Amino acid sequence: MSVDTEVRPGRHAATPPKKPGTLLRSTGDWARRAPLMPALVFMIIVTQLPFVVTIIASFMNWNAYYPDERSFAGIDNFRRVLTDANTRQAIWVTILLTAGVVLISLLLGLGIALLLDRKFRGRGAVRTMMITPFLVVPVAAALLWKHALYNPEYGLFNGVLKWIFGDNAPQPDWISNQPLWSVIFALVWQWTPFMMLILLAGLQSRPLDVIEAAGIDGASKWAIFRYMTLPHLRQYLELSALLGSIYVVQNFDAVFTITSGGLGTANLPYTIYQTFYTAHDYGRASAAGVIVVIGTILIATFALRSVSTLFKEEGR
Repeated sequence: MSVDTEVRPGRHAATPPKKPGTLLRSTGDWARRAPLMPALVFMIIVTQLPFVVTIIASFMNWNAYYPDERSFAGIDNFRRVLTDANTRQAIWVTILLTAGVVLISLLLGLGIALLLDRKFRGRGAVRTMMITPFLVVPVAAALLWKHALYNPEYGLFNGVLKWIFGDNAPQPDWISNQPLWSVIFALVWQWTPFMMLILLAGLQSRPLDVIEAAGIDGASKWAIFRYMTLPHLRQYLELSALLGSIYVVQNFDAVFTITSGGLGTANLPYTIYQTFYTAHDYGRASAAGVIVVIGTILIATFALRSVSTLFKEEGR
């Protein structure tokens, strides 16, 4: 008698069983990932759900002063945010603040990194001391600058002026006279070590044999820096600028602590704070927050591209 092995119409061929090795590998992968699931769920709940709620609120007409008038507003909140004069001013202040802090911090960080790249006694201790401003709590750093440095009566800056020029030395009110620059310099002091760390890592990854060969061939230090060191640091400079922009554009502590958003220093995060806690306009504040997040994501996308390109070149 012959065995009928033909698959008849209407029937499906039996699925071949998984190999034992594949099954064990899949089980092992899940066993390794299972302990991470609670942390992943917690992160999603803490970070993503509030953002989803913010997106929903941004499309609603929701003001705590008029609780009975809550309704769906469409894109009206976004239109109001982008056409409001105060918000446009806050956007401009945010651009100026971010550009000023990032550019000055980059230049100072590059200069300090070039100095710390040289060999000298106590270099490790100096590097550690240069990093400390970045480790200070932002609010504490802002309070330090506001009271210990900028204060017109007992601040360090006016004390230095009096020590140099005598009792008739000018005693300016730094925050009142230059409010935006006062915030910028406080943030530059805090973010320069961050730029310095990235650029110092870039300097230490240079091909020293090529640089030594260029020096032996008669190239000057300026020529080596211009044509060899600076092109090598280009991606590190881009990465520093992008990462610094991501954080500085969201800065709230310095503006709130030093100037309280007055004297034309209110940036977008502070304007969102005022809209939410003072005007209690939750819909418009949420729309402004979504706009800030979108801008930050765009900057972060360029930063991630720079990081991936940098890693690819380092792996060659």
